[in-house]
Amino acid sequence: MEHLFNNNLFERKNFFSTINYIEAKSVIDLLADLKPSPSINKNILIKDISSKSLIRKNSIIFLDELYSNPTKEDLLVISNIDQKNNIDYIKVNNISQAYNKILNFMFPHEDIHADNFDNYNYLNGSYISKYSKIDDSVEIGSNCFIGRGVEIKKNTIIKNNVVIKNSIIEKNVTICDNSTIGSTGFGFNLNCMGSKHVNPHIGTVILKENVYIGANCTIDRGKIDFTFIGKNSMLDNLIHIAHNVIIGENVCIAAQTGISGSSIIGNNVVIGGQVGIAGHIKIGDKCIIAARSGVTKSIPDNSKVAGFPAIDIKKWKKFIINQRVSIK
Repeated sequence: MEHLFNNNLFERKNFFSTINYIEAKSVIDLLADLKPSPSINKNILIKDISSKSLIRKNSIIFLDELYSNPTKEDLLVISNIDQKNNIDYIKVNNISQAYNKILNFMFPHEDIHADNFDNYNYLNGSYISKYSKIDDSVEIGSNCFIGRGVEIKKNTIIKNNVVIKNSIIEKNVTICDNSTIGSTGFGFNLNCMGSKHVNPHIGTVILKENVYIGANCTIDRGKIDFTFIGKNSMLDNLIHIAHNVIIGENVCIAAQTGISGSSIIGNNVVIGGQVGIAGHIKIGDKCIIAARSGVTKSIPDNSKVAGFPAIDIKKWKKFIINQRVSIK
C-alpha cells in the first residue's frame, strides 16, 4: 500500500486555479470559534494537506490520535487530543469543522463557489479545459465536460455525456456514456448536516491502463489523496465507487454494485451484480463475491462468499437449503 501511494503522488496545484497558503499561527485565527488550544514553535507556511498514508511538505494533517512520527518539522497537526511528541499542533473541539474551514479557505472549490475559475475550449460539442492535458489520440464524444488539470493518455475513448474532473487517466481506457469520474465524495458530519457543511474533496481519481468503465457509473475523487482503479479492471454499468477506494488489477465488477469509502479491493477479484461493500474493509486477492451479497467485514484471499452478511458460499448454500426444508 505504501508503494502505491509513493508512486502516485500528484500535483494538487494542477487542479485548482487558486491555492491560498496560510501561516500556521494564522490557522489559530481561522479556527477561533472552535476554541483552539495551540502549541506552535515554528510559524510554518502551510501549502498543502496530508493524510496518514502520504505526508506532504509544508502541510496540515488532521488526527484523532497521537502522531507517531515526530521528526516532521514542516507538518502542523490539527487534533482533538493533546499531542505529546513535541510537534507543532492545534487542539480543537471538532476536527470535521476544522477540516472544512481550513480547506474551504485554502482551496476554493466548486461546492462553495459557483465561479470556480476555469477556461474551456468548445470542441465537437464538448467543453474541454485549456488547463487539461489530453493526448491527440484520445477520442471524445459529444456533450462531455473535462475539467482543469485532468490528464488523459494515449488511445483512450470517452463516449457521450461524460464528466471528468480531478482525474489522471492512463492509456487505452474506455469510459462509457453518462459516467462521471472525479466527482465530489460524500463527506459529512451527522452533527452538522446540510449542503453548506459537505467535507471538501481535493484528491484525484487514478485510472490505470486498459480500464473499462461502463455507462452511468460514478467514481468519486479521493478526499485528500486518490481513488484508484488498477490496470485491466472492468466496471459494468450503474456502479458507484466512493472516495478513497482502491481497486486492484484484473478486477471485474457487475452492474449496480456500490463500494463504500476507503475500502480496498485486491487483484483478480470478481464481484457480482447488486453487491454492497461496506467502508474501510479489505477484500483479498482472487475473491469471488456472489450477486446481491452484502459484505460487512474484510475477506481473506481466495474467498468465495454470498448472502447478507456475506459468508463462505458453501455455508450460505447449506443455510438456504435448511431454510427451505424448515419451511416445508
